[in-house]
Amino acid sequence: MQNVLSVIEEVIPDIMYTLQNRYHILRNVFLLGPVGRRVVSDRMGITERVLRTESEGLKKQGLIKTSKMGMELTEKGESVYHQLDQLMGQLLGMKEKEKKLASYLEIEHCVIISGDVDEQSKLHEEMGRAAVEALDFLLPEGDNIIAIMGGTTMAEAANQMNETLSRKRKLMFVPARGGLGESVDIQANSISALMAQKTGGKNRVLYVPEQVSVETYKPLLQEPGIKKTLKLVDDANCVLYGIGDAKLMAERRGMKEEVLALIETKAAVGEAFGEFYNQSGEVVYKIPRIGLQSGKLADIASVIAVAGGKSKAKAIEAHMKKAPRHTWLITDEGAANEILTGITL
Repeated sequence: MQNVLSVIEEVIPDIMYTLQNRYHILRNVFLLGPVGRRVVSDRMGITERVLRTESEGLKKQGLIKTSKMGMELTEKGESVYHQLDQLMGQLLGMKEKEKKLASYLEIEHCVIISGDVDEQSKLHEEMGRAAVEALDFLLPEGDNIIAIMGGTTMAEAANQMNETLSRKRKLMFVPARGGLGESVDIQANSISALMAQKTGGKNRVLYVPEQVSVETYKPLLQEPGIKKTLKLVDDANCVLYGIGDAKLMAERRGMKEEVLALIETKAAVGEAFGEFYNQSGEVVYKIPRIGLQSGKLADIASVIAVAGGKSKAKAIEAHMKKAPRHTWLITDEGAANEILTGITL
């Protein structure tokens, strides 16, 4: 691809400059729209006159529409932007960075979304879309059981799904863990139900308290409905989950002060599957929850983790030290650049 463009540049010297310029305009309008020209020109470091010329060209092509509120992408513009985003990733060396990150983390594959979700919350949408594309690539034809964790990133992945994922597949979505302590819209039960609705698949629920004692959860395991769902979780051939910052996840769950103190004392940096772990990936505290345990990941055919933002870099890196080799990671430049800082491979 790069060689082809090099040849084209010999004939049209400014093609890459124009392509990158228009790509960055589309990207800023996608992330910020409706947005005024001044905001976009300031972010890009170009004059409003130059931006006006370029945006008028994009408008004539039916990619941008304008109103009193500012510029927005048209439906065609969004479609073109997402296709161009993948192309630019190849041209700007993103694929090499993905290989470098996967090699460093010792996992099978990484997908890096341009930008930092800490600064651009709309990137959750792109990460969710990338997660769905990974599912479409990894899931075999026929019957599939997908175990889903809760969280905002998983909720966005659900929003990006449609019936395309069900072509030649029968999909069953199940919550990977019990959990009733979070907001309803980011609980695994709600997310798996939405995924089933979006794809035309099926789902099961797992209504159990998030934090229960051993004495409490043992009788629950004998409930017919819970037993049936847990059997499906155990038979899952794919798991889709997020990785959280230890402190934020503990606070979000309303954990007791002594537990918060323990997590801080033990220098926990991240959380996944109800496990809080330190920089070495060692579990320092575990929530006794019913459902999928991290130790089972090695036995699941497709493992997809989704997490981004510079603030989650330590959590991601630490988690991957214990993740199975065949894991796929969907992340962003903010996290990837922070993890790779000072690394030479």
